Amino acid sequence: MPRANAAGHPAAAPAGLAGTLAFALCFIHLRSNGGVGRTPPRFSKGQAFMSIDIKPHAYDPVSNPELFEGVLARRVIAFLFDLVIIAVPVMLAAMFIFVFGIVTLGLGFALYWLLPPASVIWAVVYFGATLGGPNSATVGMRVVDLEMRTWYGAPAYFVLGAVHAIVFWVSISALTPFILLVPFFNERRRLLHDIILGTVVINNARRAAGLRRQTGAASPYNGL
Repeated sequence: MPRANAAGHPAAAPAGLAGTLAFALCFIHLRSNGGVGRTPPRFSKGQAFMSIDIKPHAYDPVSNPELFEGVLARRVIAFLFDLVIIAVPVMLAAMFIFVFGIVTLGLGFALYWLLPPASVIWAVVYFGATLGGPNSATVGMRVVDLEMRTWYGAPAYFVLGAVHAIVFWVSISALTPFILLVPFFNERRRLLHDIILGTVVINNARRAAGLRRQTGAASPYNGL
């Protein structure tokens, strides 16, 4: 069963496999976003400056505070839901191998060595498929009305969702859980792996609209 970390994704097993997956998926992610393999720009004689197209942040916590209200607490709840969803199939697989091992007089127990890498692959596919789905959210995130976007407002996609989970696990393992304090020092409440990958987790449109209505109803200037 994969180990749990406290704020976004279940941690999965062997460092070697996770590192390989992280490298491969990060390469694909960067290449799809133009970060790898691009032909360097050519400058004409006398050209001194290079124009860089940097997309602005789509979500402003000052003008749209409803997008970020309660996000951190809800991410923890979403994590617990996703942990259960990921852990249950792994536990069932472990039970099956145990029974199979008894039936085969111990030979089936050799399948246990497949469980750690299979758990990693299952977790990566789960996050890639759910975050890359139409809701840009895992099952746990949908339960608490959250979604993930790129910083410029685009929906997530499979590779980004998979890399997001892997970078979270790698960052927790390499830099200790103290990095979970990062969101308390930025207005958009982004974790370290959000900042690295250019993602942001916000309240979905339904919850944001509800919060806007509540704010409007409570405003003494409403209707003026």
